[in-house]
Amino acid sequence: MIPPLGNKVRIIIRLDKDIVEWFKSRVEESGGGNYQTLLNNALREYITHQDEPIEKVLRRVVREELHAVR
Repeated sequence: MIPPLGNKVRIIIRLDKDIVEWFKSRVEESGGGNYQTLLNNALREYITHQDEPIEKVLRRVVREELHAVR
């Protein structure tokens, strides 16, 4: 579920340099965008799946990895 526009809060946060560089490189590889949006999406994904049973997480990860190999 994507929050409505204007639902953003400005904060100051310190992250490890390699983490920020990883997200920035993903944006660059995809041809543009905003690394902060990717960070936000990653956090939202984490929160969404936090209560997911480990079996379901494992099945999802295995499916994604099998799909990537094909």
